[in-house]
Amino acid sequence: MAPMNDEIEISAQLERANGLLERVLAEVAKTPSTHAIFVDAGYVYAAAGRLAVGTEDRRAFDLDAEGLIDALIDKARTIFADSRLLRVYWYDGARRRIHTVEQQSIAELPDVKVRLGNLNANNQQKGVDSLIRTDLESLARHRAISDAALIGGDEDLVSAVEAAQGYGARVHLWGIEAAEGRNQAEPLLWEVDSQRTFDLDFFKPYVSRRTVATYETAGTARPSREDVRFVGAQIAAKWVAERGRAALVDLLPGHPYLPGSVDQELLVEAEKLLAYSLRGQSDLRRALRDGFWENLQTRY
Repeated sequence: MAPMNDEIEISAQLERANGLLERVLAEVAKTPSTHAIFVDAGYVYAAAGRLAVGTEDRRAFDLDAEGLIDALIDKARTIFADSRLLRVYWYDGARRRIHTVEQQSIAELPDVKVRLGNLNANNQQKGVDSLIRTDLESLARHRAISDAALIGGDEDLVSAVEAAQGYGARVHLWGIEAAEGRNQAEPLLWEVDSQRTFDLDFFKPYVSRRTVATYETAGTARPSREDVRFVGAQIAAKWVAERGRAALVDLLPGHPYLPGSVDQELLVEAEKLLAYSLRGQSDLRRALRDGFWENLQTRY
Protein backbone atom coordinates (compact mmCIF):
# COMPACT_ATOMS: atom_id res chain seq x y z
CA MET A 1 0.00 0.00 0.00
CA ALA A 2 2.91 2.35 0.54
CA PRO A 3 3.60 2.89 -3.18
CA MET A 4 -0.04 3.87 -3.72
CA ASN A 5 0.12 6.39 -0.86
CA ASP A 6 3.28 7.85 -2.36
CA GLU A 7 1.53 8.24 -5.71
CA ILE A 8 -1.41 9.98 -4.06
CA GLU A 9 0.94 12.36 -2.22
CA ILE A 10 2.88 13.15 -5.40
CA SER A 11 -0.38 13.77 -7.26
CA ALA A 12 -1.55 16.12 -4.50
CA GLN A 13 1.74 18.02 -4.60
CA LEU A 14 1.47 18.39 -8.37
CA GLU A 15 -2.06 19.74 -8.03
CA ARG A 16 -0.92 22.27 -5.43
CA ALA A 17 2.01 23.30 -7.64
CA ASN A 18 -0.25 23.69 -10.66
CA GLY A 19 -2.69 25.72 -8.63
CA LEU A 20 0.09 28.00 -7.42
CA LEU A 21 1.40 28.40 -10.97
CA GLU A 22 -2.07 29.30 -12.24
CA ARG A 23 -2.41 31.99 -9.54
CA VAL A 24 1.01 33.42 -10.38
CA LEU A 25 0.17 33.52 -14.09
CA ALA A 26 -3.15 35.20 -13.33
CA GLU A 27 -1.39 37.89 -11.28
CA VAL A 28 1.17 38.42 -14.03
CA ALA A 29 -1.62 38.80 -16.57
CA LYS A 30 -3.24 41.53 -14.42
CA THR A 31 0.03 43.44 -13.97
CA PRO A 32 0.20 46.35 -16.45
CA SER A 33 3.20 46.54 -18.75
CA THR A 34 5.66 49.34 -18.08
CA HIS A 35 8.16 50.96 -20.41
CA ALA A 36 10.99 53.46 -20.02
CA ILE A 37 12.94 55.58 -22.50
CA PHE A 38 16.73 55.72 -22.29
CA VAL A 39 18.31 58.62 -24.18
CA ASP A 40 22.03 58.93 -24.88
CA ALA A 41 22.08 62.73 -25.22
CA GLY A 42 25.52 62.71 -26.83
CA TYR A 43 24.19 60.56 -29.66
CA VAL A 44 21.06 62.73 -30.03
CA TYR A 45 23.00 66.00 -30.20
CA ALA A 46 25.50 64.63 -32.70
CA ALA A 47 23.07 62.78 -34.98
CA ALA A 48 20.19 65.28 -34.84
CA GLY A 49 22.55 68.24 -35.25
CA ARG A 50 24.20 66.66 -38.27
CA LEU A 51 20.86 65.77 -39.80
CA ALA A 52 18.99 69.04 -39.17
CA VAL A 53 21.67 71.75 -39.39
CA GLY A 54 24.73 69.96 -40.75
CA THR A 55 26.95 70.05 -37.66
CA GLU A 56 27.61 68.07 -34.48
CA ASP A 57 28.94 71.12 -32.63
CA ARG A 58 26.53 71.84 -29.76
CA ARG A 59 27.63 75.45 -29.74
CA ALA A 60 26.23 75.94 -33.24
CA PHE A 61 22.61 74.99 -32.58
CA ASP A 62 19.87 74.80 -29.97
CA LEU A 63 18.07 71.59 -29.09
CA ASP A 64 14.60 71.95 -27.64
CA ALA A 65 15.09 69.01 -25.29
CA GLU A 66 11.77 69.52 -23.54
CA GLY A 67 9.82 69.44 -26.79
CA LEU A 68 11.79 66.45 -28.04
CA ILE A 69 11.25 64.50 -24.81
CA ASP A 70 7.51 65.13 -25.02
CA ALA A 71 7.54 63.94 -28.64
CA LEU A 72 9.37 60.76 -27.63
CA ILE A 73 6.90 60.13 -24.80
CA ASP A 74 4.05 60.61 -27.25
CA LYS A 75 5.66 58.22 -29.73
CA ALA A 76 6.19 55.60 -27.02
CA ARG A 77 2.56 55.92 -25.96
CA THR A 78 1.57 54.98 -29.51
CA ILE A 79 4.04 52.11 -29.86
CA PHE A 80 3.49 50.64 -26.38
CA ALA A 81 -0.27 51.17 -26.42
CA ASP A 82 -1.11 48.96 -23.43
CA SER A 83 1.81 50.08 -21.29
CA ARG A 84 2.49 52.91 -18.86
CA LEU A 85 5.58 55.12 -18.82
CA LEU A 86 7.95 54.69 -15.89
CA ARG A 87 10.13 57.66 -16.81
CA VAL A 88 12.61 59.05 -19.34
CA TYR A 89 16.30 58.64 -18.51
CA TRP A 90 18.48 61.35 -20.07
CA TYR A 91 22.21 60.53 -20.08
CA ASP A 92 24.73 63.28 -20.74
CA GLY A 93 28.24 64.36 -19.81
CA ALA A 94 29.33 67.33 -17.67
CA ARG A 95 32.55 68.63 -16.17
CA ARG A 96 33.00 67.00 -12.77
CA ARG A 97 29.40 65.77 -13.20
CA ILE A 98 28.03 69.21 -12.32
CA HIS A 99 24.78 70.03 -14.13
CA THR A 100 24.83 72.80 -16.71
CA VAL A 101 21.94 75.27 -16.79
CA GLU A 102 20.41 73.34 -19.68
CA GLN A 103 20.77 70.02 -17.87
CA GLN A 104 19.18 71.51 -14.76
CA SER A 105 16.14 72.59 -16.77
CA ILE A 106 15.83 69.09 -18.25
CA ALA A 107 16.14 67.52 -14.79
CA GLU A 108 13.20 69.65 -13.60
CA LEU A 109 10.87 68.19 -16.24
CA PRO A 110 8.19 65.76 -15.02
CA ASP A 111 8.93 62.05 -15.57
CA VAL A 112 12.57 62.77 -16.49
CA LYS A 113 15.71 61.59 -14.68
CA VAL A 114 19.03 63.14 -15.72
CA ARG A 115 22.09 60.94 -15.21
CA LEU A 116 25.52 62.47 -15.76
CA GLY A 117 28.79 60.92 -16.79
CA ASN A 118 32.01 62.90 -16.90
CA LEU A 119 33.22 65.15 -19.70
CA ASN A 120 36.95 65.04 -20.44
CA ALA A 121 39.23 67.75 -21.80
CA ASN A 122 38.27 66.79 -25.36
CA ASN A 123 34.56 67.14 -24.58
CA GLN A 124 34.10 63.37 -24.79
CA GLN A 125 31.59 61.62 -22.55
CA LYS A 126 32.99 59.09 -20.09
CA GLY A 127 30.95 56.68 -18.02
CA VAL A 128 27.61 57.23 -19.78
CA ASP A 129 27.42 53.71 -21.24
CA SER A 130 27.99 52.16 -17.82
CA LEU A 131 25.21 54.30 -16.34
CA ILE A 132 22.82 53.10 -19.03
CA ARG A 133 23.78 49.49 -18.39
CA THR A 134 23.33 49.87 -14.63
CA ASP A 135 19.85 51.36 -14.97
CA LEU A 136 18.68 48.98 -17.70
CA GLU A 137 19.88 45.91 -15.83
CA SER A 138 18.52 47.03 -12.47
CA LEU A 139 15.07 47.93 -13.79
CA ALA A 140 14.82 44.69 -15.76
CA ARG A 141 16.02 42.59 -12.80
CA HIS A 142 13.38 44.08 -10.50
CA ARG A 143 10.68 43.71 -13.17
CA ALA A 144 10.15 47.48 -13.12
CA ILE A 145 9.96 47.56 -16.92
CA SER A 146 8.86 45.14 -19.61
CA ASP A 147 10.06 47.26 -22.56
CA ALA A 148 12.95 49.69 -22.98
CA ALA A 149 13.25 52.21 -25.81
CA LEU A 150 16.97 52.90 -26.18
CA ILE A 151 18.12 55.92 -28.20
CA GLY A 152 21.82 55.57 -28.90
CA GLY A 153 24.32 54.09 -31.29
CA ASP A 154 27.49 53.09 -29.43
CA GLU A 155 28.63 49.47 -29.63
CA ASP A 156 29.42 49.63 -25.91
CA LEU A 157 25.65 49.57 -25.30
CA VAL A 158 25.50 45.94 -26.42
CA SER A 159 26.28 44.72 -22.91
CA ALA A 160 23.47 46.88 -21.51
CA VAL A 161 21.02 45.36 -23.99
CA GLU A 162 22.14 41.81 -23.17
CA ALA A 163 21.89 42.44 -19.43
CA ALA A 164 18.29 43.70 -19.69
CA GLN A 165 17.26 40.91 -22.02
CA GLY A 166 18.71 38.38 -19.61
CA TYR A 167 16.01 39.38 -17.12
CA GLY A 168 13.21 39.18 -19.67
CA ALA A 169 12.90 42.81 -20.78
CA ARG A 170 12.56 43.64 -24.46
CA VAL A 171 14.90 46.35 -25.77
CA HIS A 172 13.87 48.47 -28.76
CA LEU A 173 16.55 50.56 -30.47
CA TRP A 174 15.46 53.98 -31.71
CA GLY A 175 17.79 55.85 -34.02
CA ILE A 176 18.14 59.08 -35.96
CA GLU A 177 18.30 59.06 -39.74
CA ALA A 178 21.87 59.42 -41.03
CA ALA A 179 22.62 61.67 -43.97
CA GLU A 180 24.77 58.86 -45.33
CA GLY A 181 25.80 55.46 -44.02
CA ARG A 182 24.86 54.49 -40.46
CA ASN A 183 25.23 56.20 -37.10
CA GLN A 184 24.54 53.07 -35.01
CA ALA A 185 26.92 50.15 -34.54
CA GLU A 186 25.95 46.94 -36.32
CA PRO A 187 26.48 44.70 -33.24
CA LEU A 188 23.98 46.88 -31.40
CA LEU A 189 21.45 46.56 -34.24
CA TRP A 190 21.88 42.77 -34.16
CA GLU A 191 21.18 42.42 -30.43
CA VAL A 192 18.00 44.47 -29.94
CA ASP A 193 14.46 43.15 -30.24
CA SER A 194 13.29 45.79 -32.70
CA GLN A 195 14.60 48.85 -34.54
CA ARG A 196 13.02 52.16 -35.47
CA THR A 197 14.54 55.21 -37.17
CA PHE A 198 13.20 58.77 -36.94
CA ASP A 199 13.69 61.06 -39.91
CA LEU A 200 14.37 64.75 -40.43
CA ASP A 201 10.68 65.68 -40.23
CA PHE A 202 10.53 64.29 -36.70
CA PHE A 203 13.60 66.15 -35.39
CA LYS A 204 13.50 69.37 -37.41
CA PRO A 205 11.04 71.18 -35.08
CA TYR A 206 13.42 70.68 -32.14
CA VAL A 207 16.76 71.68 -33.68
CA SER A 208 17.55 75.23 -34.78
CA ARG A 209 20.79 76.89 -35.78
CA ARG A 210 21.95 79.28 -33.08
CA THR A 211 22.06 82.96 -33.96
CA VAL A 212 23.50 85.93 -32.08
CA ALA A 213 20.21 87.78 -31.89
CA THR A 214 17.61 86.36 -29.51
CA TYR A 215 14.44 87.63 -27.95
CA GLU A 216 16.28 88.35 -24.73
CA THR A 217 18.92 90.57 -26.35
CA ALA A 218 16.14 92.80 -27.62
CA GLY A 219 15.54 93.85 -24.02
CA THR A 220 12.22 92.07 -23.55
CA ALA A 221 11.47 91.44 -19.87
CA ARG A 222 10.85 87.89 -18.70
CA PRO A 223 7.08 87.32 -18.56
CA SER A 224 5.41 86.03 -15.42
CA ARG A 225 3.98 82.53 -15.19
CA GLU A 226 0.45 84.00 -15.17
CA ASP A 227 1.18 85.96 -18.36
CA VAL A 228 2.40 82.79 -20.05
CA ARG A 229 -0.54 80.77 -18.74
CA PHE A 230 -2.94 83.37 -20.18
CA VAL A 231 -1.21 83.18 -23.56
CA GLY A 232 -1.54 79.38 -23.47
CA ALA A 233 -5.29 79.76 -22.94
CA GLN A 234 -5.51 82.23 -25.83
CA ILE A 235 -3.76 79.83 -28.17
CA ALA A 236 -6.03 76.97 -27.04
CA ALA A 237 -9.12 79.01 -27.93
CA LYS A 238 -7.71 79.70 -31.37
CA TRP A 239 -6.67 76.06 -31.78
CA VAL A 240 -10.20 74.77 -31.10
CA ALA A 241 -11.78 77.41 -33.33
CA GLU A 242 -9.58 76.33 -36.24
CA ARG A 243 -9.77 72.54 -35.76
CA GLY A 244 -13.15 71.92 -34.18
CA ARG A 245 -14.48 69.71 -31.39
CA ALA A 246 -13.42 66.43 -33.03
CA ALA A 247 -9.75 67.41 -32.78
CA LEU A 248 -10.31 68.39 -29.13
CA VAL A 249 -11.83 65.00 -28.30
CA ASP A 250 -8.83 63.26 -29.90
CA LEU A 251 -6.39 65.37 -27.89
CA LEU A 252 -7.88 65.06 -24.39
CA PRO A 253 -7.00 61.39 -23.67
CA GLY A 254 -3.30 62.27 -23.87
CA HIS A 255 -3.43 64.74 -20.96
CA PRO A 256 -1.05 65.97 -19.56
CA TYR A 257 1.14 65.33 -22.62
CA LEU A 258 0.71 67.06 -25.96
CA PRO A 259 1.65 65.47 -29.28
CA GLY A 260 5.02 66.79 -30.44
CA SER A 261 3.56 68.70 -33.39
CA VAL A 262 0.93 70.43 -31.24
CA ASP A 263 3.45 71.25 -28.51
CA GLN A 264 5.87 72.76 -31.02
CA GLU A 265 3.09 74.81 -32.60
CA LEU A 266 2.09 76.04 -29.13
CA LEU A 267 5.68 77.03 -28.33
CA VAL A 268 6.25 78.93 -31.59
CA GLU A 269 2.93 80.78 -31.36
CA ALA A 270 3.53 81.71 -27.71
CA GLU A 271 7.01 83.07 -28.44
CA LYS A 272 5.53 85.29 -31.15
CA LEU A 273 2.85 86.66 -28.83
CA LEU A 274 5.26 87.17 -25.93
CA ALA A 275 8.22 88.32 -28.05
CA TYR A 276 10.28 86.17 -25.72
CA SER A 277 12.06 82.83 -26.08
CA LEU A 278 10.79 80.01 -23.85
CA ARG A 279 13.56 77.59 -24.86
CA GLY A 280 15.22 76.04 -21.84
CA GLN A 281 12.74 77.66 -19.42
CA SER A 282 10.87 74.65 -18.07
CA ASP A 283 8.75 76.60 -15.55
CA LEU A 284 7.34 78.89 -18.23
CA ARG A 285 6.85 75.99 -20.65
CA ARG A 286 4.80 74.18 -17.99
CA ALA A 287 2.73 77.33 -17.35
CA LEU A 288 2.09 77.59 -21.10
CA ARG A 289 0.87 74.00 -21.30
CA ASP A 290 -1.22 74.44 -18.13
CA GLY A 291 -3.02 77.41 -19.65
CA PHE A 292 -3.55 75.52 -22.91
CA TRP A 293 -4.98 72.44 -21.17
CA GLU A 294 -7.14 74.42 -18.74
CA ASN A 295 -8.84 76.20 -21.61
CA LEU A 296 -9.40 72.97 -23.54
CA GLN A 297 -10.87 71.15 -20.54
CA THR A 298 -13.43 73.90 -19.96
CA ARG A 299 -14.74 73.25 -23.47
CA TYR A 300 -15.24 69.50 -23.12
